[in-house]
Amino acid sequence: MGSTTPLPSTNPSSSDDESSLPFWQINVPPHLRSPTCPPFLANLSQKDLSIISTPDSKYRTSTWPEVQGIIAANRLDLFQRIPSQLRRYLAYNHTLKKLHGSIMSFIVSERLYWDQPIEPKGKPFENEEDVKILWNDWPYGIDERIVHLVVWTKFVLEDDERTGDLTDVARGEIEGYVGRVFGEKCGRENVIWFKNWKTLKSVHAVEHFHVMLFDPDPEFVKEITNGDIPLSQKV
Repeated sequence: MGSTTPLPSTNPSSSDDESSLPFWQINVPPHLRSPTCPPFLANLSQKDLSIISTPDSKYRTSTWPEVQGIIAANRLDLFQRIPSQLRRYLAYNHTLKKLHGSIMSFIVSERLYWDQPIEPKGKPFENEEDVKILWNDWPYGIDERIVHLVVWTKFVLEDDERTGDLTDVARGEIEGYVGRVFGEKCGRENVIWFKNWKTLKSVHAVEHFHVMLFDPDPEFVKEITNGDIPLSQKV
């Protein structure tokens, strides 16, 4: 996965040769490197360990055609964050869980501002108050022209118990919504969506799916998200 265009390192002060460093020191400036592994990097999955161990300078961002291909093939597990961004994401979530108890609690209270229990006012996509569109707080390592949004819903988007993927009915409901809200404004060729499998979700208890837009009008994005700013740009 990825293009041939290297992503510049976001840590210009780090050593040019990081190959001999322990994984938790990679992409970290020398004066900030800890001798022991920080708790938020303990017990990583093999995928995350591989990413964290990669210098940013060797990471390759994904192009729009590659993103479309990943989603079309339903290989959502191939999405990755830029190594230094994954490190920030893991560190932030580690702290967030200590302060709020869970990612879900934080999302509901500090991002969605929804009362609990979460109850829809109508059928799927029938009531505007049942849907909120926000930036993905920690986007994947993709072309910077791609805007990654998350559509949060108070209603359930039914999964097929056998496959863990969406039912045909739920898929049709999302297709219709995405076409109306995003496709008509951005051009359907510049819009793609996906819903993570249950095993890939970082937030399990609040229903949501992802929408990616290629090079959309910034004013449209500002309007549709009510001026939202992703946490990765604020912390």
